[in-house]
Amino acid sequence: MREIILDTETTGLDPRQGHRIVEIGCLELHNRFQIGEAWHQYINPEREMPKEAFDVHGISDEFLADKPVFAEIADAFLDFIGEDTIVIHNARFDVSFLNSELERIGRAPITMDRVIDTLELARGAFPAGPNNLDALCKRFRIDNSARTKHGALLDCELLAEVYLELIGGRQARLDLATLPASTSQSQSECGTTEVGPRPKPLPSRLTAEEIAAHQAFIETLGAEAAWKKFL
Repeated sequence: MREIILDTETTGLDPRQGHRIVEIGCLELHNRFQIGEAWHQYINPEREMPKEAFDVHGISDEFLADKPVFAEIADAFLDFIGEDTIVIHNARFDVSFLNSELERIGRAPITMDRVIDTLELARGAFPAGPNNLDALCKRFRIDNSARTKHGALLDCELLAEVYLELIGGRQARLDLATLPASTSQSQSECGTTEVGPRPKPLPSRLTAEEIAAHQAFIETLGAEAAWKKFL
């Protein structure tokens, strides 16, 4: 099963007001494992970058001046996502921008029936919130110290970990049966090892004082104490 973690950065909050995409990041998951490829592209939005947006992601007009416009990268983007499920945090925001760009060049929109919104998953799991990406990273003890500003590919990497946590993926990733054949080996290939008792027991790490204190405590437990039967 192939899924695409996706994130965008934009010039603003609403494509209906002329705001555009300036960065797209995508990351493949295969059977819920991060063993796929990444796709990343900066995009010239053909308009000026508002200061409010620059303060969020730090992408400047000067940096984007020589980058391709969306029409030039659309085929590569669509080829990468294919027909697979797309995983996005606050999906309606990103999908609205992507569909606005696709509409400009006469391409079919991305439909919401192929999208998983991790914000909705998080709200179901944690109704009291907060459920933004930073808060979820903190909740799941995911290191987001490199996220000083928003960035599409870095946010995809963090979102992949958050998504796996939201669907119980920490446990799922231990199921070797879900690994592609190229990344796992059969038992016959790996071989088996018989484990027996140590030829020489390890020395005790307890001091004589600790042993004496423990014995004195056991004497206070009565004749039927389990420790006395064990000893």
